Amino acid sequence: MKIAVVGTGYVGLVTGTCFAETGNTVTCIDIDELKIKKMRDGVIPIYEPGLDDIFSRNIKEGRLTFTNDLKRGVKDAEVIFLALPTPPGEDGSADLSYILAVADSLGGIIDEYKVIVNKSTVPVGTAEKVRKVISSKKVDNFDVVSNPEFLREGYAVKDFMEPDRIVIGTKSKKAQKVMSELYSPFVDKGSKIFFMDERSSEMTKYAANSFLATKISFMNEIANLSERVGANVDMIRLGIGADERIGSRFLFPGIGYGGSCFPKDVMALNHTADEFGYSFKILDAVMKVNKIQKTILVDKIKKYYIDGIKGKEFSIWGLAFKPDTDDIREAPALEIIKALIDEGANVRVYDPEATENVKKYFNESKGITYFDDAYKTIENTDALIILTEWAEFMSPDFSKIKNSLTEPVIFDGRNLYDIGAMRNKGFHYESIGREIVG
Repeated sequence: MKIAVVGTGYVGLVTGTCFAETGNTVTCIDIDELKIKKMRDGVIPIYEPGLDDIFSRNIKEGRLTFTNDLKRGVKDAEVIFLALPTPPGEDGSADLSYILAVADSLGGIIDEYKVIVNKSTVPVGTAEKVRKVISSKKVDNFDVVSNPEFLREGYAVKDFMEPDRIVIGTKSKKAQKVMSELYSPFVDKGSKIFFMDERSSEMTKYAANSFLATKISFMNEIANLSERVGANVDMIRLGIGADERIGSRFLFPGIGYGGSCFPKDVMALNHTADEFGYSFKILDAVMKVNKIQKTILVDKIKKYYIDGIKGKEFSIWGLAFKPDTDDIREAPALEIIKALIDEGANVRVYDPEATENVKKYFNESKGITYFDDAYKTIENTDALIILTEWAEFMSPDFSKIKNSLTEPVIFDGRNLYDIGAMRNKGFHYESIGREIVG
């Protein structure tokens, strides 16, 4: 099948590359000429494990091409995916200007039947808006479909190639047939495909991410209470996770959720509720809890250093909002670094992939120094702060850490280490929802 993907961000590039991998001919379209040139040269603009191999292979095989010419890119396409940004406004509403602008352009281009697919995360009613914009150009030989993505950064290729479900919103039998054919290689592998109306499909994505954000926030509240009552959240997590009604995933406490999806989608669903006159009280609480949780580690640090942290030198391991990605959108590390610097501390930071993005974010701010080696980062610093659970941090050289720090102090926002082991190694160790060691 011939496919066009408009937008080569995280979702668009993974979508286009994976469809090419199953034998389709895919054209990825973006307005950024420099980005297009780099991709033609085989340079991937994002970090995602496993993507580079299939990206290079499909370019070589001629199944994956790139252009900044929308008209040329969609001319022969049977299916056009819209994978465009929908950034949140201050009120939490999703900005649909990019999607609607492309829809307007498509209205002047389409001259034969095409299926136009919203792959971006969009609020309820967006398919209707896209349909209305295109129809205003006196075009009627098209269908608009909602097909939300459920990709986890760091596992996106696997999630796309081996999805646990595919959700497609359309009332058109013709569009359903096209989408069934397109996704047949994935359904044959045992994945479930759910056809529904467009509004239900759009709502499904927001409901899924908001539920997971709620689950994370609930566990963070349990962790905070556990510290006060003297319980161990690790044990609690195992105890409740064994209940099949609850499940073990998304029960790990920490310093709050971040990334491009959960924060934006919770806000957007809450905004939709407001628009329709419904007070979504749980989401209000989730957003409040997450905001507080992002800097709870700073509170622990300030409590430990009773004379203040001004002039202290802290080392930080982990900047991305999660491991196996360079994504720092809404990352707790950004809030924590800012809070420490505002208190007069200096920070030395290391991340395997996200450093360059953090440099752009802070734009030469004073008080922050970047390193490309984890152990050099901690030399002669007052404490180590762990903010992302990268695999390389799981079993470090604790003797080296202890000898490098001015005193053996670790603040762990991801609960990476065993309490008993840290006690035996002679560290002052503080984590989330567990007893303080030392």
